[in-house]
Amino acid sequence: MADIDSALAELADEFELLGDWEERYRYLIDLGKDLAPLSDAERSDANKVRGCASQVWLVTEPGADDEIGFRGDSDAHIVRGLIAILLRLYAGRTASEILGFDIKAAFAKLGLNEALSSQRSNGLASMVTRIRRDAEAVG
Repeated sequence: MADIDSALAELADEFELLGDWEERYRYLIDLGKDLAPLSDAERSDANKVRGCASQVWLVTEPGADDEIGFRGDSDAHIVRGLIAILLRLYAGRTASEILGFDIKAAFAKLGLNEALSSQRSNGLASMVTRIRRDAEAVG
């Protein structure tokens, strides 16, 4: 697996190829379609991410070699795509990698800061807060 900075560079290259945000939104929706579905039991209140306008669930799974796995889902197509981006960046990383990564700079590099509504930006921040909190608990 590529390191977190390489994963970000790969995503940035993919976004750069797409040009305008209409194409990028379609790409986000496509990324979200590739997420593995969560079971009904995983769509629990305990896995629900607070602070999101849409329904968002995030499952955290400790893995081998201190790596942390994440899986997620949402009832909103673009939000599912945002979850897919977060999973590409964070899943399979150690707590120190997660906590040491500058996600605000990553969002700026991908152009998400300007492209997302304030509601989606707040939801994305809530998802990151949850991932970081879970990483702190494991690490």
